[in-house]
Amino acid sequence: MEQFRQSMLELIIQTSTNLPADVRRAMNAILDKEEPGSRAAMALATIARNIDMACDNEGAICQDTGMPTFKIKTPVGVNQLEMKKDIIWAIEEATRRGKLRPNTVDSVTGKNSGNNIGAGAPIFYWEQWEGDDIQVKLILKGGGCENKNIQYSLPATLEHLGKAGRDLDGVRKCILHAVWQAQGQGCSVGAIGVAVGSDRASGYGNAKEQLFRELDDTNPDPVLAELENYIMEYSNTLNIGPMGFGGASTLIGCKIGSYHRLPASFFVSVAYDCWAFRRLGVHIDPASGSIKQWLYRDISPAAMAKGEGIPLTGKEVVLQSPISEEQIRNLKVGDIVLISGRMFTGRDALHSYLMDHDAPVDMNGGVLYHCGPVMLQDESGEWHVMAAGPTTSIREEPYQADVIRKFGVRAVIGKGGMGPKTLQGLKDHGAVYLNAIGGAAQYYAETVKKVSGVHFLEEFGIPEALWQFEVEGFAAIVTMDAHGNSLHADVLDDSAARLKKLELTVLQ
Repeated sequence: MEQFRQSMLELIIQTSTNLPADVRRAMNAILDKEEPGSRAAMALATIARNIDMACDNEGAICQDTGMPTFKIKTPVGVNQLEMKKDIIWAIEEATRRGKLRPNTVDSVTGKNSGNNIGAGAPIFYWEQWEGDDIQVKLILKGGGCENKNIQYSLPATLEHLGKAGRDLDGVRKCILHAVWQAQGQGCSVGAIGVAVGSDRASGYGNAKEQLFRELDDTNPDPVLAELENYIMEYSNTLNIGPMGFGGASTLIGCKIGSYHRLPASFFVSVAYDCWAFRRLGVHIDPASGSIKQWLYRDISPAAMAKGEGIPLTGKEVVLQSPISEEQIRNLKVGDIVLISGRMFTGRDALHSYLMDHDAPVDMNGGVLYHCGPVMLQDESGEWHVMAAGPTTSIREEPYQADVIRKFGVRAVIGKGGMGPKTLQGLKDHGAVYLNAIGGAAQYYAETVKKVSGVHFLEEFGIPEALWQFEVEGFAAIVTMDAHGNSLHADVLDDSAARLKKLELTVLQ
């Protein structure tokens, strides 16, 4: 199979950069559902623009290119060992080209492999079948949405929903709770795959298997089809909305499968995926290794965006870094800001380090961006940003208030919001939390005009390093201000009240 390597490289690149046709249809269907000028509408407009940019530039839709997971079916007699070698080569090559971010980290040493290859990475599921072709499906599911996967053991008592028994109504409550707990941290709007039954380990695998179904298919089991429709209808009444900003659109897909279980166990496993739902597949000629047919892919997708991104009104607050406390205290939840000047990236490793060490840069009055970018270095040694959307911020909750106080940070940018400790820190020290649009990696990369420095590259790896960007017109929304107000807390409380009302809707 001389062409197999190149076929796998093409599959990986297209999966990272080009959303499937069914996901595009689902996103197109909700673009006009939000109130014009609302935060939700602005988020969807930016997402649509980013989808177009990623496809046109063949750049990563989201900077978190996830854990590559392959589902492969082969005819009898095909050499799976050689196929695995070729796929590993393709993963390394796609990473070298900046189509995948070097994501995988040794869990003992914390060291990034640099090429997405390591123990258990990438993930393979192999199966023989009676077909003549080789079928390869690939899903790239990022860490933000992976962290919002959840598993329930019935019977259970669920927050805001009460008792969930070992029946269809208990399953309903589990799925609704799974959607609610994700909020904006999983980059809503999202899609969920659900496995009812099985054992603990297989439950999660079967839930992810449901994500390989097309979003607009119909479940062959009429009972599960009815439940899928119910979840889609009522999840979108919770007012969680795009990015957790509130709104009419929270889910674009719900796929449920039922699996046999032991009498003593009743698990409901939910795999959450974000709007950047990257999943493609191919049929391969076993003789040549060339691609015979694409699965899910729109070969010539139409443009989705109706504008350039966040629609600007002229009322935006322009901030030049470093920023004064007075400027920050004048901001309030809902304001849109446009940032220019120096910005620093920092994620889990940096926040942990800064708790006990000095910073290598002066962050006083500065902007700290929760971002693990995709970076490439040219022959002259200059770094370039290939993708740079926000990561989920709640992971930094144990550190953020202390980092703000210690280093004089004035603005923190991320997605999904943060908790009460950070909110108090913002109020005490005069800082704000800005929500960027999750997954909009190409949109935000375009605002970076220069990479002016990097620290801890060797120690932490590309995603966790402290990068210094010079940005221009970086747009984000104030969702936690210096006066103790939090949009995220408001949406959480409001959606919880709406969820509680659904407790009374019993499925027979």
